[in-house]
Amino acid sequence: MKEENCIFCKIADGEIPSKTIYEDEEFRVILDISPATKGHALIIPKEHYADLYQIPEETAAHAMKLAKKLASHMTKRLGCDGFNLVQNNGEAAGQTVFHFHMHLIPRYHDDGNQDKLCWNHLTLEPEELEDMFQKLVDID
Repeated sequence: MKEENCIFCKIADGEIPSKTIYEDEEFRVILDISPATKGHALIIPKEHYADLYQIPEETAAHAMKLAKKLASHMTKRLGCDGFNLVQNNGEAAGQTVFHFHMHLIPRYHDDGNQDKLCWNHLTLEPEELEDMFQKLVDID
């Protein structure tokens, strides 16, 4: 299913031109037009899923396999020094386009972004850590 006003649906469908570096029946992988580093690409499913919570497990698994394949390919071709896979869910997490997508970000020692994609680490009391553990230990 596509969403009429979704820019990523239009890109995935080929309605909006893109620099497509890979495509299969489920995904289109494009170069990001506002890249964090040279080679920054996006894995976009052709069907519309707003985020990780909506994407079917099989499709999510395919996205991760594709990310591994592309990260290896891009590392070899671009000679990058490292790699970030980024997938944001919800506005609080930095999602700006509400169509599931995964960022493939080649990293270079001199890319000027060494302090990016980081967060402030919390210091939790043992009781707080235990509370988090108890809330999360049993997965349905």
